[in-house]
Amino acid sequence: MDRRAVYGPQDGTVLSQQSQHRSDEILDGDIDEVLQAKRADGKFWRNLREQDLPIRVQQILHQIGFYGVYRCGRIQYDCHLITALVERWRSEIHSFHFRVGEATITLQDVQVIWGLLIDGEPVSGTDLERTSVQWQEYCMQYIGFAPEEGVLKGSRLQVKAIIDHISHVHITPDTPHFTVVQYARAVALLLLGGTMCPDSSGNLVSLLYLAKLEDIVAARNYSWGSAVLAFLYRELCNASEKGKAAIGGALQLVQSRIIPLCPGLGAPRVHMGPHQIDNNRVLPGAPYGAMWNCEHTFTRTVRTTVRVIRDILDEMQYDQPYDMESNVIMAYAGDFNPQLWRSICPLIFYAIVEMHHPERVLRQFGMMQNIPNQPDTRDMSLHKITRSNRTGIDWVLQHILYTTRWQRRYDTVIQRQPISNRRDTDRGY
Repeated sequence: MDRRAVYGPQDGTVLSQQSQHRSDEILDGDIDEVLQAKRADGKFWRNLREQDLPIRVQQILHQIGFYGVYRCGRIQYDCHLITALVERWRSEIHSFHFRVGEATITLQDVQVIWGLLIDGEPVSGTDLERTSVQWQEYCMQYIGFAPEEGVLKGSRLQVKAIIDHISHVHITPDTPHFTVVQYARAVALLLLGGTMCPDSSGNLVSLLYLAKLEDIVAARNYSWGSAVLAFLYRELCNASEKGKAAIGGALQLVQSRIIPLCPGLGAPRVHMGPHQIDNNRVLPGAPYGAMWNCEHTFTRTVRTTVRVIRDILDEMQYDQPYDMESNVIMAYAGDFNPQLWRSICPLIFYAIVEMHHPERVLRQFGMMQNIPNQPDTRDMSLHKITRSNRTGIDWVLQHILYTTRWQRRYDTVIQRQPISNRRDTDRGY
């Protein structure tokens, strides 16, 4: 029997990249190579176990919009699960394919799980070319130290250098505000390069991100959530190709979103800790994603092989994993943009542009799912555009078509009839 006739796409006009997809190799020989999940935040979070961030720094992270990411902490990746999910990811339509239908990570997930802001200006700008000395001066001005040349790689800086620096800075009630802001920028840069947008290098962060943190008040005006999702989509698309061995991106979002839908994975939930208090000013509690913040969160799950998890994913239940009325989620509801969760729009992060397709997963929003339109094949060409060797490019102008579409994001919000009967959710599948 031809395995592709049973398991492969029946219509090659929709999933046109099957011949380059890693699932094609599985159909040929049941390969079980496990992707290596890359990130650069291990030492940072280990240090925080010994001493938490100063409240003054936490307040600035809240001002920027990264406080929820900080409170969620670091969860242990299950690389077998990540690999099994990537096998189901389709770069043509930016969704996972399961027996119950399509599912994906949306702007809703980014906001609910991490509390990130999704409305605002796209995270984009000019990719400036600087010498090592100029980067050292830039770092000294904005994060409080000049890294040695050996830890700089073009416009990227070793994460370890930032961690070593902040570990020797002691913030007290008398520390000048300017120094506290530099410290907070360094932490925000670590969160960006180590947790939110880690690349496949596993130890470097782009100093280009620091440009959006120069003004900590204006930093809140950017759509960090859409930038993180754009980066994650690009990493999933790249890793889904044949021959790829590693994946970066915000894989915490993927695990936190998928695990509640798969009872067989059974990761336990944990206590999320008290609110942080300073001078009678109460910061928000931890967002939904902190449920998985535990050193041994996944040690009592199946975590055996990719083959076992493939079978578990086949038993997925198509439910909305969030109780939107819970106190945990409502604590961040003031910053939510529910309309944008359903916007068909480009997700922009400098050179990266990926399309957000909520119209393919309307059941995630409690709506009836119709048969989606054919994917726009022109979007696939965006995967070829990277920052590599392209300094001096103004990515706002380079992607002006998509930047303009993002500005009209509220005009492309999709609306459908709500689901009235659970049996209706399978219609079309």
